[in-house]
Amino acid sequence: MDIAIPIFDGITALDAIGPYEVLSRLPGARVRFVAVKPGPYRTDNGQLALMADEPLSAVPHPEVLTVPGGFGTRALEKPNPLLDWIRAAHETSQWTTSVCTGSMLLAAAGILNGLEATTHWLSLDRLAVYGARPTLKRVVEQGKVITAAGVSSGIDMALALAARISGEDVAQAIQLGIEYDPQPPFSAGSPEKAPVHVVEGLRARMRARMEREETAQRRTA
Repeated sequence: MDIAIPIFDGITALDAIGPYEVLSRLPGARVRFVAVKPGPYRTDNGQLALMADEPLSAVPHPEVLTVPGGFGTRALEKPNPLLDWIRAAHETSQWTTSVCTGSMLLAAAGILNGLEATTHWLSLDRLAVYGARPTLKRVVEQGKVITAAGVSSGIDMALALAARISGEDVAQAIQLGIEYDPQPPFSAGSPEKAPVHVVEGLRARMRARMEREETAQRRTA
């Protein structure tokens, strides 16, 4: 079973690595990191590189497609080879999934039109632009399409998917094996739970970063 995870500049590392840690433990699974061109791609903070071993063309029909997110997805919402590959891979996939703003790429590829879907809470309203029905749920299943909210929710999504593919006993064994038993020191993991000043402060910083990156993209266009 081929599980394809596309890599690109500006990816959020845990969006890809969280699901990888779960799905790579499925019986018969082969996780393949792919990109337009093989090679290293820098994460959204520039401090880490993830390696794509194969080109997109090497895995045209993965059984499972998992699209990660990150600041780099904004530049990829316009027509490009990755969107074309996502659209084509979805046609034959058994499961098409996303983490964080990876759902924006599914949406831009036309896959989420009319479907309920989620993404990082700061980008949630943008899903509707592509015809999706946004929701703050952590994991959303719509037939073979599963979207997960921000970053860490990719682990939850992957465990839910593992149960669909191999049964709950296997999924629970994987969860136990990676000792995924969240006990965070703060109840601040969603905009509904975090203090208002923390939410607004993060919103302002993220908006400023997005504006800087959009300005930089226009200068290099």
